[in-house]
Amino acid sequence: MLTSKQRAQLRGLAAAESPVLQIGKGGITENVIRQTEEALAARELIKGHVLENSLLTAREACDALAEACGAEGVQVIGSKFVLYKANKKDPKIVLVKERSGRK
Repeated sequence: MLTSKQRAQLRGLAAAESPVLQIGKGGITENVIRQTEEALAARELIKGHVLENSLLTAREACDALAEACGAEGVQVIGSKFVLYKANKKDPKIVLVKERSGRK
């Protein structure tokens, strides 16, 4: 589970990214899930775009893909969404830590 500081860090990193995933009228298929998993393994942080002809909202697409891939939904704005999944073997993004004095 991401903390609010980590989520803010990831939103900042995602702002400069272009969408690498598009959800169209076909919705979330096995192929889309596979592409998402591959992109997350390579980048850890990806941005997706839900096309106007899709039957899903960006929130629905984000939640469904996050669940299918074991990722975290970071942000949904308009028709775009951001997903994050840490790469255990070769991490590319180092998340900020919460102060140790808190519980």
